[in-house]
Parts: sequence; C-alpha cells; structure tokens
Amino acid sequence: MNSSYSTNPPTRAEVDALDGPLLIEFGAPWCGHCQAAQPLLEEALAGRPRIRHLKIEDGAGRPLGRSFRVKLWPTLIFLRGGHEVARLVRPGDVQAISLALAQIDPE
Repeated sequence: MNSSYSTNPPTRAEVDALDGPLLIEFGAPWCGHCQAAQPLLEEALAGRPRIRHLKIEDGAGRPLGRSFRVKLWPTLIFLRGGHEVARLVRPGDVQAISLALAQIDPE
C-alpha cells in the first residue's frame, strides 16, 4: 500500500495500458474522509501483493481524476487490464473494499 499521494500521476493512456489488478485511490492528504479510509485500505490490501496501488492527489484541473469523473474523495477505482471493474466512493468498511479487490484479483 502506498502511504503518500503522488502529485505526478500517470496519464490516462498509461493507466489504460497497465496489465493486471490495479487500485487507484483519488484524494488529498488534508481530506478527513481520505484519512479515515487509510486504515480500511491498509487492512484490505494486506496479503494482496499482486494488486498495484496508485494513490493520486486529486483536485481542480487534474486530468486523471477528471477522466474518471471523480467528484468526491476518496474515490477508489478498481481496474483489471485497464478496465474499470468496480468503484467505491467514501468507503466505510473493510468488507466493501475487500469485495471490490476480489473482483480484480480473485485469490
């Protein structure tokens, strides 16, 4: 699990070209909802080393978040082979995250 937000995200074309299971987390370090989701994400991602986790700092004018139509933080986008499989906005429990992760990486 990544612990800090990237301010230099990949392009949408680069994301679409990635193979395998990918979780993109859009948010901001100062966002209370994002901070509350961190322990949930850490628990859900534990034991899932095959899932790539990109933590992207989002905001006005940030093209990657806009390309995924992100409106609230955190927004979690679950992709497999460059295709969106699931999405969670402001997740409130580990089980919801784990179920979405299982859709992109069935153990």
